[in-house]
Amino acid sequence: MANQLSRLDQVFAALADPTRRAIVMRLCAGEASVGELADPFDMALPSLMKHIHVLETSGLVQSEKSGRVRTCRLSPDALLGAEDWFQQQRAIWEARLDRFEAYVMKLKKEREPAGKPSRTRERKGTK
Repeated sequence: MANQLSRLDQVFAALADPTRRAIVMRLCAGEASVGELADPFDMALPSLMKHIHVLETSGLVQSEKSGRVRTCRLSPDALLGAEDWFQQQRAIWEARLDRFEAYVMKLKKEREPAGKPSRTRERKGTK
């Protein structure tokens, strides 16, 4: 489990940077050379390579070198851990919100005098 959290931390850290997110979005369209990935950015190639290295370390990107050209491609399996984490968080928060809603409804019923319609019912009836 600690290894999964470490990998998840690496994925989130890699995606925390807008340049790396842009690289990932570009690679969603298909593999690209480092030169092609560098085109939209105003930075030196060694700086871009540092971003690619972070993406590779996190498992989001794979690259291979053929001659003088390094080609990168997305490795979407690295996002499965993040997807699982988001689903777990969503389930937790939905349950909390459901309990909160039930509590609010209980409070509304307790504060409503017996036999007297609530304001929302009065408004509906007057329209």
